[in-house]
Amino acid sequence: MIFETSDFVFKVPSVVARARRVLIKPAASYPLPYPVSTSADMLAAIISSIRRVSDADIILLEGTPGGIPTRPIYQALGYNFPRVLTLDVKDCIFVEVDNPLPKPFAVPTFWVPNVILSSDYLITVAPLKTYNGSGSFTIPNLLSLLPSSKYRGDTLGGWESLYSLGIDKVLADLYFTLPFDLGIVEARQKFAVIEDPNEGEVEDYDKIFIGEPYDADREVADTLGLKIGYLDLIKSAKVELQA
Repeated sequence: MIFETSDFVFKVPSVVARARRVLIKPAASYPLPYPVSTSADMLAAIISSIRRVSDADIILLEGTPGGIPTRPIYQALGYNFPRVLTLDVKDCIFVEVDNPLPKPFAVPTFWVPNVILSSDYLITVAPLKTYNGSGSFTIPNLLSLLPSSKYRGDTLGGWESLYSLGIDKVLADLYFTLPFDLGIVEARQKFAVIEDPNEGEVEDYDKIFIGEPYDADREVADTLGLKIGYLDLIKSAKVELQA
């Protein structure tokens, strides 16, 4: 669904009322405000909506390239919410999870934080970012849930070993392996990255996209006329699974 920003009032699905633990994955790998990172205002709207229907544990979970601590980043972004636990991916216990696709595109198993598996409802919320005619929305936002210590390759950066496999294939595999329930693209502004992922051109857009992560990302891509590789791969896998 697409909302004008002024008309957007977040209401969690009714299933959240039965959840014991809700995990929210913001885009918060760098201490730079929206539109680089998910805004504190958007997270506050999500959290308050959850609290209206549930006393579930609420967790914010994020990781960074090279394992830089997230706590200073959370503080810089104003992620100070009562009764919300802020976790760093690098401090979690990791478990190896099988990719459920009969024929994985690139990765047959992923190492993931065990707190994801013990959560009842999963939300990924990300800004609207474009890169040279492509885009990065709620599904690429999941990449930083993977421990960079296990995927950094020969360098001390982020997830180079996964990029070397073809990042669109990896993201398609990750979508099926980490079945997030809800995706939100915070598109009050469009952030067009040029080279550095933290620098680019900002344009007012006044939209919020919300839905199952594939549906939300697909709606953004179709609205902007973008062709995005991971979405096409996910679509083809969905067709095979339904066959």
